[in-house]
Amino acid sequence: MLAAQDFAGSKSCAACHTAIHAAQSKTNHARALSTDGARFAFGSGAQAITYVAQRDAEHYVEQGLSWYRRANGLALTPGHRDEKGVVYRTFAADAAVLRCFQCHSTGKLGVSADRAIRPAEEGVRCESCHGAAAEHAARPSRENIANPKRLTASQLNDLCGACHRMPPAAGVATNFDNPWNVRHQPVYFSQSACFLKSAGKLSCFTCHKPHDDRAVAACVNCHASVKHITPVTSKSCVECHMPAVEPSPLLRFTNHWIGVYKLTGTGANRLRPVQQRPRGSGAAGLRQ
Repeated sequence: MLAAQDFAGSKSCAACHTAIHAAQSKTNHARALSTDGARFAFGSGAQAITYVAQRDAEHYVEQGLSWYRRANGLALTPGHRDEKGVVYRTFAADAAVLRCFQCHSTGKLGVSADRAIRPAEEGVRCESCHGAAAEHAARPSRENIANPKRLTASQLNDLCGACHRMPPAAGVATNFDNPWNVRHQPVYFSQSACFLKSAGKLSCFTCHKPHDDRAVAACVNCHASVKHITPVTSKSCVECHMPAVEPSPLLRFTNHWIGVYKLTGTGANRLRPVQQRPRGSGAAGLRQ
């Protein structure tokens, strides 16, 4: 089990990887968690920010109102029925609130004398993907640091899925008809024919640069000449084949289940491609 001293912190990485550190520091990942007075702000603000605060020595509360960029103001937090907020026991068996902090921070979580959660480093920084790096910082070598570029496409999808939701295991039903589930990119990406038939050539890194927020559609690398049966005008590949889903008027997520969609008229659907069933997870079920 890793200890706090096994982590070096992103400032140590900057000593050798100055440009990469500077770029990554400006990303939404790096801003995934921050302190807002006596409460924590979860989210970069690219779409929304949800606030979490310690209620007492045994509990944290996820506040009932979140800030949304589209509204430039507060509205009900996703999943909440009212403004009262949801209370979590800090050290509950399911470790729900601890897992929230772990995914939005880097390094070993600490606990203060008043049983408050203390993230080692706020935001998703270098060691979230490259692993604990104290040894690497002391004796730099390619052998003592993890490099996600060495992973297969499936392994990389699982790495991202550790926080963005793991792809469904065989026999585990997932409700692909719930628009809120579209925000779990690895889950939907794992269903894509492009991903499944690319022999590992299509991965998260194909379109997403790991150290900045750029997303570059690389469809033409495999689909150099495509005959469309309907006019596409100036639309991009992503607009039609990875259609945006809005589970609420204030949030918008790109559907990572790449495919052919019927977007207009009777039977229009932005959740599943036409005539394509989920793979490896059984029929649509109750897992949210």
